[in-house]
Amino acid sequence: MEIFEKHESEVRGYIRSFPTIFDKAIGAELFDNEGKRYVDFFAGAGTLNYGHNPDEAVEAQIKYLQDRRIAHGLDKATVAKQEFMTTFVEKILKPRGYDYKLQFTGPTGTNCTEAAMKLARQVKGRANIVAFTNAYHGHTMGALSATGNEAYRDASYGVRGAVSFMPFDGFLGDVDTIHVFRRYLEDKGSGLELPAAVILETVQGEGGINVASKEWLQKLAALCKEFDMLLIVDDIQVGNGRTGKFFSFEEAGVKPDLVCLSKSIGGGNPMAVLLIDPEVDAWSPGEHTGTFRGNSLAFVAAKQLIDKYWSDDSLTQEVERKSKIMFDALYELQQEFPNLKTNVRGRGLVLGIETKVEGFADKVSATAFEKGLICETCGAESHVNKLFVALNINDDILKEGLELFKESYREVAKSL
Repeated sequence: MEIFEKHESEVRGYIRSFPTIFDKAIGAELFDNEGKRYVDFFAGAGTLNYGHNPDEAVEAQIKYLQDRRIAHGLDKATVAKQEFMTTFVEKILKPRGYDYKLQFTGPTGTNCTEAAMKLARQVKGRANIVAFTNAYHGHTMGALSATGNEAYRDASYGVRGAVSFMPFDGFLGDVDTIHVFRRYLEDKGSGLELPAAVILETVQGEGGINVASKEWLQKLAALCKEFDMLLIVDDIQVGNGRTGKFFSFEEAGVKPDLVCLSKSIGGGNPMAVLLIDPEVDAWSPGEHTGTFRGNSLAFVAAKQLIDKYWSDDSLTQEVERKSKIMFDALYELQQEFPNLKTNVRGRGLVLGIETKVEGFADKVSATAFEKGLICETCGAESHVNKLFVALNINDDILKEGLELFKESYREVAKSL
């Protein structure tokens, strides 16, 4: 690890949590340079919904490169982009009754949220955006303004933009937070400027696995229409089937004006797509741009994975089945240690167990790593152990990983 410690910036993060040199990966398994095997319950922070190096995507990319096809295309028309767009429209948008335009932003999720907020402000002619408590939308300046964690809100860290915060579903206990939001909008003395848009994650991954209910999302969508605010859903981490259906908001029956996709949409390659309701596609040519907004290898991989996993609803059913297995394992720990007053929560295959003991979740993650399991923590105080598995994870590997996690959790709990 000497080369990394001596020459890589102090900004490095995950390398500190998982201090080994990784070399190979397939499916839900990682191997370091000494051959040690790890079960992956991290999935690239939601980038690897289909696992590491899925065969179809790998083979298609190799052939694409061997044939010397277009690797860098900016936003020119290419066969790779054409085939991806055709597949996405036919197998993702049309079956759901959506007619979104596709904008390929720079290849990171944060660039996609920046584009969404920029476009919303332009369309409505208003500066303010409403985000929610415990939100996370990326690390560039505009996205940081819409991120709730105190660690990212210091004035020396980034300039805060025109963003106001409202309480997420459940943030105030049993209080209806949509009613709170409504009161702020109605009362001209509230200090809330009428927003151009509202941006949210339906499940707050980095914020602690906070889940918005179907009813809450429906009320929010109706409120946006009533007060002429655009609805932006950041589906970067919990879209692409993570909650079961392709989009995390499908179950609620709402239709956002703008949808941010990245992470798993590229099949492990950098790629981001902003879905835009045609009525709000007000861009002028080149108005939001980027050198790498057309990643051909991502187009190639994404087409293959959509064809394989989204031609029917079998993956959605698999997510629901595996979700129950994982919830049962976490509930087992909750019942085993009632004194810890844990909270198990999540949807689909984004799950977490909250343990409000300082440093507990970090110790569980570190112990799991030593045992051969990769999993991270989340929440404003890193008090939630977050379990992200590949949606197509093999049952035996899933159960092996859950046993390793339970062993780690028990070991830390019994050491208190």
